[in-house]
Amino acid sequence: MKPAAFDYYRPETIEETISLLSEYGDDSLLLSGGLSLGPMLNMRVARPSVIIDINRIKGLGGIAKIENQLKLGALARQANLTASKECHNFVPLLTEAMKHVGHYQTRSRGTVGGSVAHADPSAEIPLCAVTLGADVELMSLSGKRAVPADDFFVGALETVRAPDELVTAINFPVYKIGCSIAFEEISERRGDFAIVAVSAWVGCKDEEVSVRLGFGGVEDRPRVLEIVDFEIRYDRIIEQINDFVDELAPLEDRRATGAFRKQLARHLGKKVFKTALGNSEFETNK
Repeated sequence: MKPAAFDYYRPETIEETISLLSEYGDDSLLLSGGLSLGPMLNMRVARPSVIIDINRIKGLGGIAKIENQLKLGALARQANLTASKECHNFVPLLTEAMKHVGHYQTRSRGTVGGSVAHADPSAEIPLCAVTLGADVELMSLSGKRAVPADDFFVGALETVRAPDELVTAINFPVYKIGCSIAFEEISERRGDFAIVAVSAWVGCKDEEVSVRLGFGGVEDRPRVLEIVDFEIRYDRIIEQINDFVDELAPLEDRRATGAFRKQLARHLGKKVFKTALGNSEFETNK
């Protein structure tokens, strides 16, 4: 099929873009990588009156450490994350997750902002953002705001982004020495959308040990289990993983029943926790 007719704009600045978004709002859609939007237009699942192509905006594709955050511009390509020394050093969980994202051809076009704004429940970048407590930066004519990733995603393909707002960056807290990470997912074939993906971060802050496990593809948005204690109690954490997964409301589709998704989430949750723990300097109390 072919897309329904639409008007096409290709602004070169953020100011032009948010002005167009303010004017057209719900009647417009943004084009960055186009990997999700293209098929949706062709199948006429999406029928916007206006397409705003943001690929010419300068300054939105950078990756830079700013104080205690790694700022990923919305137009940063997924392939650039894999090759980025800054990402490898400061957000290694994201580097690990990128190994599971699509294929070379798709990663060369897919963008950070596009993945976050699209909010696919199985997507790896939103899952890492929620797991690590990243912020999503939004801009409109009213100004700029930062939304915690855990609050940004509200459902499958749904976020709190207003129709007149542009995602300009995702800000990840930088990795600290002594922390450890792990990432695993299960899909039908390598490069396919994950049936279930789980990420893990283990670290220490103010003499407390923190374990964060992110679960993607299970519910309609990424979910995170956070455990904070003065020591790692291995058996107790495994018990909390089981309890957390039991409370999830899993999706059901042709690939997996809800019960199977829970089984996968429970298995991967324990696996990534053990992997992260094995890479850490923390002692466990069994």
